[in-house]
Amino acid sequence: MNVFVIGIGLIGGSLARDIKRSRPDTRIFGIDANELHLDEALALSLIDEKADYGKLHEADMVIVSIPVDVMVRELPIILDAVNDDAVVFDAGSTKALICKTLEDHPKRRNFLACHPIAGTEFSGPSAAIEGLYIGKTNIICEIEKTAFKLQERALQLFHELGMRIRYMNPEAHDKHIAYVSHLSHISSFMLGKTVIEKEKNERDIFDMAGSGFESTVRLAKSSPAMWTPIFEQNKANVVETLGEYIENLKEFEKMLISDDYEGIYNEMNNTNKIKEILNGIPLNKK
Repeated sequence: MNVFVIGIGLIGGSLARDIKRSRPDTRIFGIDANELHLDEALALSLIDEKADYGKLHEADMVIVSIPVDVMVRELPIILDAVNDDAVVFDAGSTKALICKTLEDHPKRRNFLACHPIAGTEFSGPSAAIEGLYIGKTNIICEIEKTAFKLQERALQLFHELGMRIRYMNPEAHDKHIAYVSHLSHISSFMLGKTVIEKEKNERDIFDMAGSGFESTVRLAKSSPAMWTPIFEQNKANVVETLGEYIENLKEFEKMLISDDYEGIYNEMNNTNKIKEILNGIPLNKK
């Protein structure tokens, strides 16, 4: 099988690494706007060969893991270039605009809208992790619009890589992911900003930062080039969730000012139930 990975970073590179592990006979071609990424991916044996869109007609499977603003522009071109028996799936963190963009494409049947919910704050080919997707949820949208035999090909791969599958419509996906992913990135970025602006002496930050701060702010190391377009495409949902988050922060501030420590205790005690929700979600550390 010929697999083309467009975007050889953490997500695409990890997929390439695991495909090579589970299917050793697969030949993996890499396409990336950054030539250094391709060189690095070759050196790391993530890919077997560099390629470009001119070779996409040879693909059995195409994985697209690029920023979502670029994805909206490139996916129609990619679909134009593949053969009728190729399956193309993405790994974008937003789904509504992508699905809307492709709804009338002549090869819509070749596309499977996906979002494997996995990753770290690192980027580039060297960030690729073996086994990243084991136990992780892959959201699939509008599966009924993908040709059945091509669905099966992709689903079999997801099964081999250890993913759990959930089906959701694009609008529901974007609303829910704003809470569990997009908001946490904003929170991390703004916490980092607040501390940097307050603590001008970076040595003090380094000396005093404990594991709690490190774990909370680690997402602030994520790529702005990837996350700015995500916030743009999911603006309405992000603004709604951000408003709710700000109201909760204001309420906490009011309780603190009024010495309502019983209220603070109750708020934290009730929120401890999040442990039950998150129990069993596997963590990947690099």
